[in-house]
Amino acid sequence: MDNVQTAQEVLRFIFRNRRLLDPGSPCAEEPCEQCFAPHLTKIENFITRGVPIHFVILAFPSKSPNRTKVLGPLPDHAEWASVEFLQSICEQLSYYHEPGAKVTICSDGHVFAGAVGITDDQATAYRDEMGAIVAATGAESIDFFGLSDGFKSSNFEGMRATLLRDYAEPMDVLKKRLTGEESGQALFNGIHRFLFEDGVAMQPTLSRNRVREDTKRDTYTVVQSSNAWSRMVAEWFPEAVRLSIHPQPAHSAKLGFRLLKTQDTWLTPWHGVALESADGLVLVKKFQAERAQARLVWRNDRPSHYVAPHLTLKEIAR
Repeated sequence: MDNVQTAQEVLRFIFRNRRLLDPGSPCAEEPCEQCFAPHLTKIENFITRGVPIHFVILAFPSKSPNRTKVLGPLPDHAEWASVEFLQSICEQLSYYHEPGAKVTICSDGHVFAGAVGITDDQATAYRDEMGAIVAATGAESIDFFGLSDGFKSSNFEGMRATLLRDYAEPMDVLKKRLTGEESGQALFNGIHRFLFEDGVAMQPTLSRNRVREDTKRDTYTVVQSSNAWSRMVAEWFPEAVRLSIHPQPAHSAKLGFRLLKTQDTWLTPWHGVALESADGLVLVKKFQAERAQARLVWRNDRPSHYVAPHLTLKEIAR
């Protein structure tokens, strides 16, 4: 098998966990040449050099402040299982390419702290706990990159200002672009849904219309900051293959990637809880687990995850 064929096998393996904007696309069943095109050369280069394939993923910012979705402010079994899954992916890729792979988690909590209802201290505590999980699981293929790594500073307000100055597009340009792109509109709608759900739960005295308008403004801020962070990450890791926790078009330069089994293609470990079900470990929102009367499991004196071994994911997430 030559390097191109090996790169194709690597991608076919990764595509098993693709998150697509259109799950009914023919490319979901059988990836086409256009699916491979944005990533093939990058992967082939790692294979030719005989080094681990490098993936980057903008993920694991901080737990949602909405306690109807999550168990608390710190990582729990949802993050633990996600780390083990990413490490397993890196190890399994050694079947196709002996050096395997590595993943850099570009933690973006400090990038948009405030706009999503978390503080810098909460983002720091979450990031520190994620580091502890990686160490405890022996996930040697995983490392982290954050604002402080890129700017060598501890002044998060200053770093955010510099990030926007150097990497963000003007807000009016962003809004116009989002309305003209299918993927951009999908990204806006997905993030707005999360912020709206959180706003309704956390500000019960406000009308839903008021919350909807307030969170639209915050959504634009999050997208602008996230895109700026994405550009900075691309500058730091130009050779890396980009994974995304959001669903992506089939032929996108970003690979939408699922960390845990879930019915909601936008749900992430930091917006939900892990639950052991009849379908194995799945990701749902906390209120769905409670509605299904799943039992809460504690580990190390902290709530960890739920169990409902008699129920399927479909029954729990209905």
